[in-house]
Amino acid sequence: MLTINAGVPPALVARLRLRRRTEARSRNDEKLTVIIVLALGVIIAPTPVGEGIPDFLGQLATGITDSTR
Repeated sequence: MLTINAGVPPALVARLRLRRRTEARSRNDEKLTVIIVLALGVIIAPTPVGEGIPDFLGQLATGITDSTR
């Protein structure tokens, strides 16, 4: 069984978005980058909220998977 840490996809997206040139960004593009980085921070933070989000997403994925059987 292959598992992926919940922080890896947002970290990759944030890294790719931050590699782009600053001059080519619009305000909406900058806001989206900030939201992605904040979401990454919440996911990897050792707080009840940060630990609860992956648990919730795991339960949601399990429920969707079980409902398709």
